[in-house]
Amino acid sequence: MNSGLPLLDALVAHFKKFPGVGEKTARRMAFSVLDMTEEEVKGFAETLIKAKESIGFCNRCGHFAEGELCSICRDKRRTEEVICVVERPGDVFVLEASGQFRGRYHVLHGVISPLDNIGPEDLRLDALKKRVEEGKVREVIVATNPSVEGDTTTLYIARMLKGKGVKVTRLARGIPLGSSLEYIDTDTISRALEGREEV
Repeated sequence: MNSGLPLLDALVAHFKKFPGVGEKTARRMAFSVLDMTEEEVKGFAETLIKAKESIGFCNRCGHFAEGELCSICRDKRRTEEVICVVERPGDVFVLEASGQFRGRYHVLHGVISPLDNIGPEDLRLDALKKRVEEGKVREVIVATNPSVEGDTTTLYIARMLKGKGVKVTRLARGIPLGSSLEYIDTDTISRALEGREEV
């Protein structure tokens, strides 16, 4: 929709780039920005720039980090014997909200998807294999989304780690097929973690 205000239209267009944000929501967000004080807008803009400049990925697990290692990899109270493999950094926050998992994570940054030209070499699978070969890991929980691509990735991981002395499990099927971890409630996540099954 053309408002006749090019800067407002540009602001709406930027907000529409966010997942799940349509025209109406983007417009409301743009109006909210215009309702802010100049100081609030400057603070918002500075935070966006600082976040983009300072937040990268953990050298060990691939989760978001403000430095070489994320807070989970730095936490000595967590066990190194169990690694939970997820597709995206956002999935870590979902699993952490359940309060049930006290191990480590490994973020793949995607799943195997031949239709999208994403193969095993495009994911952080070699880094996972290396972590397992270090000898401290006893179980790998695969928490990819319940989809064809997620299942394909799970089977690949199970084959890759066969004979490495680790148990490979998958979250229980309490998570609806075709859904995303991002939208699952914490009780369902807790049950899925407790009822995980061997692959």
